[in-house]
Amino acid sequence: MSPTPEPPPPHVRAAFGARVDDPELLAGGVAWRCGEILLKPAVNTAEAAWVAQTLDLLEPDEVRVARPVRSTDGRWVVSGWSASRNLDGRLEPRHDDVVAASLRLHAASRFLARPRFLAARQDIYALADRMAWGDEEYVLPEEKGGRLYDVLAGSRREVQLPAQVVHGDLFGNVLFSDGSAPGIIDFTPYWRPAEWAAAVAVLDALAWGGADAAIVERWSHLSEWPQVLLRALLFRLAVHALHPRSTSSSLTGLERASQMVLEVL
Repeated sequence: MSPTPEPPPPHVRAAFGARVDDPELLAGGVAWRCGEILLKPAVNTAEAAWVAQTLDLLEPDEVRVARPVRSTDGRWVVSGWSASRNLDGRLEPRHDDVVAASLRLHAASRFLARPRFLAARQDIYALADRMAWGDEEYVLPEEKGGRLYDVLAGSRREVQLPAQVVHGDLFGNVLFSDGSAPGIIDFTPYWRPAEWAAAVAVLDALAWGGADAAIVERWSHLSEWPQVLLRALLFRLAVHALHPRSTSSSLTGLERASQMVLEVL
């Protein structure tokens, strides 16, 4: 059983103007709600500062973003914590709306320069991303998805799509509120085509969101769709094989999604 995460200390709450005595740990066990402010541990200070600075200025059409909060002395990160405004809404299985929000978000982010910290990332998600695109090789445990990964990797073909800053983890990070645009509560940056980010959202919805198989066809007008969908599947399979807390049920979802991907290859 995992221990309960430590809440943000009082001096961090005070620095961001979140003077609440009893912070609430949100579902997922990462962020803490302190009134109208959310506080989250910053695993990588450079990345957290970049995300905050970017979301402070980004203005996507018909998409809300959780606006970051500066500390009283102007910093984006204080003692390993970052802050953002609470965003109204709830998670809903509106998978096509998530994909549409992805495309609108990335129409706004395509002008961003590549962040320098991306090249130095060594976490399992960065490794899985590089593997999926053929930039790095790594032997994956067969029983955790490595066998399926190896079978599918041979179907990769060259992709001629421009890379840009994209959010690579939108599934579960888009909130819906009546009368408001979809709201994005986090930003996990990658340097990949916008079509790939949309494909990851579709793949996640197929594997774990109960999406109907027709969602693959509904977004097939996107450029090089079969190949970006394949890379989304390879990415998730590699993450699953590398993650210490992956489960057999989550692999079952990926195996089910792979059958739908295979139909378009």
